[in-house]
Amino acid sequence: MATEKLAKWAISLSYSDLPESNVRAAVRGFYNWAGCAIGGSLLPATTNVHSSLEPFFGPPQSSLLGSQGSKKADAQHAALLNGIASHGHDYDDAHLDTIIHPTGPVASALLAVSEWKKPVSGRDFILALLAGIEAECKLGLTVWPHHYDIGWYIISPTGSVGAAVVVGKVLGLDVVAMQHAIGVAATQVMGLREMFGSHTKSFHPGRGAEWVDGCCDGGRRVYESAASAGGEEGVGEFC
Repeated sequence: MATEKLAKWAISLSYSDLPESNVRAAVRGFYNWAGCAIGGSLLPATTNVHSSLEPFFGPPQSSLLGSQGSKKADAQHAALLNGIASHGHDYDDAHLDTIIHPTGPVASALLAVSEWKKPVSGRDFILALLAGIEAECKLGLTVWPHHYDIGWYIISPTGSVGAAVVVGKVLGLDVVAMQHAIGVAATQVMGLREMFGSHTKSFHPGRGAEWVDGCCDGGRRVYESAASAGGEEGVGEFC
């Protein structure tokens, strides 16, 4: 099945497989994402969600960019808020073949889970980042432009799969667990182009990044019955 192939590829990918040009692009993309997230941290799209969700924050595990280290949240909410902030000005990087903004959901999830599960080496960080972006963009290529043309916003559904891969790499998931994470990520997130021009547009990469819980031990056990997205009707067939 396609999801199994994606899971096996993601797990087997090693730093030595990465071309130097890809590593440089990943570093540049991460800096771009961080700058956009800091720049968007005080926009209403970010602050409104922050104030609404703050009563529900868990332990302070991960940084909220733009707060100069003064604010943290649990990993899941940090991924959401940093993802929203990174897309607030709409200057985050774009994959021109699909118009996905790939680093937003993937890097937001990666930073959150890396701070939570630290230490994570620089090489492992870049490896996970590139694995997530590759999975996200390859999925995007299979559904573009039909998915977009009928009104869906591509960054949420593809970003959630990229986030599942990146978090799975950091947590060291095995093939079966990675399949579960990808499958549930693919089934839970969607976005509408109708939201363009509103604060909700920046919510899309944040929601895609928020897929941290499903990769954890508890989430995997809860969702094991979902198995994978690789069925005949599944999104995973496009991977």
